[in-house]
Amino acid sequence: MPESQPFGAFAPEGLASRTIALTRGMADTWAGRRMAYALRKLGLKVLRGRPVDIETFGARLRLYPDANVCEKRVLFTPQYFDPVERDTLAAAVRDDFVFVDIGANVGVYSLFVAALGGPRTRILAVEPQPEVFERLTQNISLNPFGSIKAVACAVADKPGQLTLFLDARNKGEASVKFIANGQASAIRVPAVTLSGLLEAEGFTRIDAMKLDVEGAEDLILMPFLAEAPDSLLPKLVIIENGQGRWQADLPALLAGRGYRHEATTRLNLIYRRD
Repeated sequence: MPESQPFGAFAPEGLASRTIALTRGMADTWAGRRMAYALRKLGLKVLRGRPVDIETFGARLRLYPDANVCEKRVLFTPQYFDPVERDTLAAAVRDDFVFVDIGANVGVYSLFVAALGGPRTRILAVEPQPEVFERLTQNISLNPFGSIKAVACAVADKPGQLTLFLDARNKGEASVKFIANGQASAIRVPAVTLSGLLEAEGFTRIDAMKLDVEGAEDLILMPFLAEAPDSLLPKLVIIENGQGRWQADLPALLAGRGYRHEATTRLNLIYRRD
C-alpha cells in the first residue's frame, strides 16, 4: 500500500518525470498556462492513477492527482498555485507564527508555513473528509517539522454531527452545503464551532487563518466574528471566495470587526486586521 512505503518509492520516472518537469517550467502567461494544462492531461494518462512523491514549497508530498484538483495543481503547476497568497504568508511568517488551516485538504498550506517557520511555529490543520485526512496526516509524517497538528472534523455554526457531501470527481471539494451533481455522496462527520475548536486547542492568538470549505465560510465565521474577543481574531485571513454561495455579507461582517480587504485573487479573498 502507498501509505506504508517510504518517501521516494513513488518518485516520477520516464515520461511522467519529463512531463512534470515541463509543466513546472511553463511561464505564467496565457500561452504558458495553455501548454501546461495540455501537458498535464498527458501526465495524468501516463501516471494511470499512481501516486507521486515530490518536493514542493519546501516540503515532501505524496500526491494523488487523479481525483483531487489541489493535488493536481501542486504536482504539475505549483508556480500557478495561489502565488499571491503564498507571498503574503511568507512575508508574515516568523519563528513563533500561529496558523489555523480550515479545510486543509492534503496539507499544502500547512506544510508551506511549517517549512518557513521555526521550531516554535504552531499550525492546526483541520480536514473532515476521511480519505483526504489520511493523505494530510501522511504528508505531515513525511516531513520533520513537528509543528502541525491535524484534526479530523468539520467546522460549522454549531457542534454535533452533520452531513458532509463528497464530490467523487474532486475529493478535496467536500462541503456541508449540497453538491448538485449526480456523482455526489454523503457521510456523517463530527462538527465543532471555530470558537469551540480554538478553546479546546488552547489558542490565545492567531497570526493567520485560511478557510477553504467550499462555500460554507460564512457558516463558520458568522458566529466567530460575533463572539470572539479581539485578542483571538486572526491578523491575516485568506478565505475562498464563495460570495455567490454565502448566505451572509461576510465582507461586511469582517469590516465590522476591523478587517480591511487587501486583495482579491483568482480563488480567494485576503483580509488583514492591524
